[in-house]
Amino acid sequence: MRVSVRPQKVSFASGGVECAALHHPGTNGGCVIMAGGTSVTKEPASELFARRFNEAGFAVLAFDYRRFGESGGAPRQVVDIGEQLADWQAAIGFAAGLPDVDPAAISLWGFSLSGGHVIRIAADNPQLASVIAQTPLADGRAAAPNALHSMTPLALLRLTGLAVADALGALVGRKPLLVPAAGVRGAVASLTTPDAMDGQRALDPDHRHPDWEQTVAARIALQVGRYRPGLEAAQVRCPLLVVVCDQDSSVLPEPGVRAAALAPAGELVRLPGRHYAPFLESHEQAVEAELSFLRRHLP
Repeated sequence: MRVSVRPQKVSFASGGVECAALHHPGTNGGCVIMAGGTSVTKEPASELFARRFNEAGFAVLAFDYRRFGESGGAPRQVVDIGEQLADWQAAIGFAAGLPDVDPAAISLWGFSLSGGHVIRIAADNPQLASVIAQTPLADGRAAAPNALHSMTPLALLRLTGLAVADALGALVGRKPLLVPAAGVRGAVASLTTPDAMDGQRALDPDHRHPDWEQTVAARIALQVGRYRPGLEAAQVRCPLLVVVCDQDSSVLPEPGVRAAALAPAGELVRLPGRHYAPFLESHEQAVEAELSFLRRHLP
C-alpha cells in the first residue's frame, strides 16, 4: 500500500471547452476515470473512493463536466447528455496520454446519472479494461414514475412549468431557470425521492466544498425519463461491475440488476441501504468490492 500524493490540477479539451480535472498519479499503470451524478462536482463526487483507489496504486482522473464546477462552458448548470458523453470520451483520450497510465488499463467509474453514462460509453469503447457503475441511472423510464410519485401535485406542476419554460427560453438564448438538484417532498426540485437529501451528508458532511453549486437547469426534468443507457449493456465487452442498493428510491435497483445481467461480462454487487449508502453505512463493502474488481480486471 502506498500513501497517496496531493492530486494535480489538469484540464483537457472537449467540444471546444476546457474540462477541469484532478489527477492522482498512480504506480501500477492502471487508471480510474471518475465523475459524479447530475450537478455533483469532482471533489465531493470522487474523494472517498479516489483516495482508496490511489492508495492501492491506481491513478485517478476525476473531472467536472462542461458547464459545471471548474470546467468552462456556458450557460452554467445545464445537463446535456450528449455533451457529457463527449466529455467522457475526451477524458478517456486524455488519460491514455498520461505518463503514469497504461492505455490498455483504463477503467471508468460513475454513480447515479454518471453511472448510466459509463455503461453507454463502455458500449462504444471495447478497448476499456473495466467499468464500475455505482447506483446507476440505468433506465430513466423505469425510475421516472417513482420520482414523480415522490412529488406533491403542486410541486410537480410547478417543476413541469419551469422545465418547459427553461427549454423554450434556451431556444432564444435566455439564462437557465435553475432549481435545487435535490429537495424534500413538496419542494420544487429536480429530485424529491426519500433519499435525495442524503447527498449533502454523504458527499460533503464537513462542508469542505462551499463552491459546490447544488442546482441544475430545470430542463433536466424533460430529459432523464427518456435516458435508458442500461439497455446498451449487452454491447459492453469489457467487465462491468454494477453496484445497486436495495432501498434506492432515486434510480431503483432493478434496472441496474438487469444491466448487469445483460452485459456479457457483467458482475453485480447488492448492498443494503439507499441511493448514497456506498458513501455512508455501506462504504467499506462498496469500496472493497470495487477494489477487488479493479485488481482482477486492470492488467
